[in-house]
Amino acid sequence: MTITTFLTFVGDQCGKAEEAINFYTSIFPNSEIKSITKYSEGESGGTPELIKYGVFTLNGTDYMVSESNYNHAWSFSPAVSLLISDNSEEVIHTLFEKLSSNDGQVMVPLDDYQGEGDYGFGRQFGWCEDKYGVSWQFILAE
Repeated sequence: MTITTFLTFVGDQCGKAEEAINFYTSIFPNSEIKSITKYSEGESGGTPELIKYGVFTLNGTDYMVSESNYNHAWSFSPAVSLLISDNSEEVIHTLFEKLSSNDGQVMVPLDDYQGEGDYGFGRQFGWCEDKYGVSWQFILAE
């Protein structure tokens, strides 16, 4: 059995999936785009410039991606996020900055809590949404 995170770009994010996965694979080590299949002309669900099905790897973990120009009643939600845990403060801060900048949104600032206001996850915790609407959480592992 395999369980893989699947990101579907719809609504305002439709048409941005390839840009997003190029961005993600550029900032994470051990990352690559494995495959991209686009819709055929006239195929239901999308147009030839949209990704029908794609696979990419971030730091050795596979993710799947698709986009659809149907009028969906949903999109990405902060209720589901990608969690990054690393023992390097520099790595956590660099990734947080890259993912939260350029029209991203900081939902919980990446701060050093040292027990006061500690969310229970660790000394440093932060949460942001990138410019594509995908939510990311960060924990400085001890």
